[in-house]
Amino acid sequence: MTTPKLKLGIPKGSLQDATIALFERAGWHIYASGRSYFPTIDDAEIECMLVRAQEMARYVEHGALDAGLTGNDWVLENNSDVERVTSLTYSKASRTRVKWVLAVPEDSPFQKPEDLAGKTIATELVEFTKRYFAEKNIPVKVEFSWGATEVKPPTLADAIVEVTETGSSLRANRLRIIETLMESETQLIANRAAWADPWKRAKIETLSLMLNGAMAAQVQVGLMLNAKKVDLDAILAVLPALNSPTISHLKDEDWVALNTILDHSVVRDVIPKLKAAGGTGIVEYPLSKVVL
Repeated sequence: MTTPKLKLGIPKGSLQDATIALFERAGWHIYASGRSYFPTIDDAEIECMLVRAQEMARYVEHGALDAGLTGNDWVLENNSDVERVTSLTYSKASRTRVKWVLAVPEDSPFQKPEDLAGKTIATELVEFTKRYFAEKNIPVKVEFSWGATEVKPPTLADAIVEVTETGSSLRANRLRIIETLMESETQLIANRAAWADPWKRAKIETLSLMLNGAMAAQVQVGLMLNAKKVDLDAILAVLPALNSPTISHLKDEDWVALNTILDHSVVRDVIPKLKAAGGTGIVEYPLSKVVL
């Protein structure tokens, strides 16, 4: 019997390494050689293909791929009719959303989108930008930018619509932001027919569950400790748990063990408070996945 396959698109380019690393944490090893557009994966039920994020939604919509990962920005740019399975907030540099912004030279007179009426805007996000200005009834000329968009104003364009995570590249090119057009994050999307297929939907939902679990584990740690029962209320008062902590009785009836999950950012503040409240044998440990 032939093994059923899920055709999965992996974003080629800036998101590729971050995506493969996320799959690794979720339990799938993907190996992409430098020359092949068909990475190998240690799952006989999945076939991978490297596709530019800008084109992913079109291929998923038309059924060339059953599912894929791409930015919400490119789903909107292509106006694609796909199933949005889950959002995965990661990018090439951080675990934050990216922004598409309208930027102009620092010394230009433009202060708001309306000031650009009759002007030229360079961007890779052409169709979304056209719709954005059309909805505001601002007549502009939108030109596709093949790259190095930040260097085009003021000689080759009056303004740009560009993606940014930190704004550092814009500042380095003496540009200032006058409007944020949208925030975007990576999404797992699916073809409508594939989503309606029970086997493919179950496989896609498994990917969604495990990828989200791997992402949640990146920002959380496990914590276990022992405490006297008389100190339990004081311990619980300083313990910000994901859910109620697990409390287990020890051989000594006067003591209990606690196990919980904390955001990584608060651990350095919580552990000293736990110690002061009577906690002992405090152990912090890393997590592979957190599935809620």
